[in-house]
Amino acid sequence: MTIRPFAGLAAGAAALSLAGAAQAAGDYVSIVQETTLNLPAETAWAKVKGYCDIGAWLKTTCEITQGKDGELGALRKIAGRIEEVIVAVTPMSYTYADIDPKILYHGTVEVRPLSKTSSKLVYSLFFDQTTVPADQREANKMRRQQMFAGVMATMKGMAEAK
Repeated sequence: MTIRPFAGLAAGAAALSLAGAAQAAGDYVSIVQETTLNLPAETAWAKVKGYCDIGAWLKTTCEITQGKDGELGALRKIAGRIEEVIVAVTPMSYTYADIDPKILYHGTVEVRPLSKTSSKLVYSLFFDQTTVPADQREANKMRRQQMFAGVMATMKGMAEAK
């Protein structure tokens, strides 16, 4: 009989790994809102691309606390308490993440061309609701949907304003 002293440790580590994977599973939510804009994509993007424009959209404060507006790694603080960092940038979009890793909150603001004279504004949110009590998750999702529907209306108005 061969004694393998690490076999038990390996099995234990595998069991802990599986338990960790089970705990890591979240209650992920995606909210995607779209609206058509009556202007070319480049013109629309020029009007909504500011990383701290969200302050006006949410009718609160926003400041860039690190980096440069619109660049990868720029950090913003909304309403003096929510910190988000740009994690991806394309010519007509940016993606940000809340710096609190427990909620895995990400958002993308994007403008897509539809024609020479119109475009589509897309705002996508993705987050983990496991920190929200189970009986409050649907209300949390609905609150965010309503809030960002208002954001989209404000963005559309600002983009299409003369």
